[in-house]
Amino acid sequence: MTALTERGLEFSQLLVEVFRVNGLLLAAGDRLARPAELTSARWQVLGVVDHEPATAAQVARIMGLTRQSVQQTANALAKDRMIEFLDNPRDRRARLIALTDRGRTALRQVELRQAAWANQVADRLSVADLRAATGTLHDLGDLLAVPPPRN
Repeated sequence: MTALTERGLEFSQLLVEVFRVNGLLLAAGDRLARPAELTSARWQVLGVVDHEPATAAQVARIMGLTRQSVQQTANALAKDRMIEFLDNPRDRRARLIALTDRGRTALRQVELRQAAWANQVADRLSVADLRAATGTLHDLGDLLAVPPPRN
């Protein structure tokens, strides 16, 4: 068994902290989205297709999720009339997810609540610390996007 180096241990501790913060962010997202009858997952899908209609696979790639979980969320959003499925001229089998007026209204409600919340949380941190954390997470994401070498 390989022992952790000092860097390996620090990286492992960072991962634990990222998982913890991810859970807290999802819970906060659910609280912010609840008044608009959304969840964090539904909010994420609406946020992606706000810019332009996209397939479930495209949304999944952008969000780092599985296509199946996005499709399940999209089906629930369609049932609640927050999105609609449009024919895709590029692929008849992969329909496009598009916002409805109801979905756009709900998304804007959450965005207003999120802006106030983000400002409140960010006021307790320095811009330099926020930029450093963002840069580190971005670099980590780039490193993890490259598959590890095979042994």
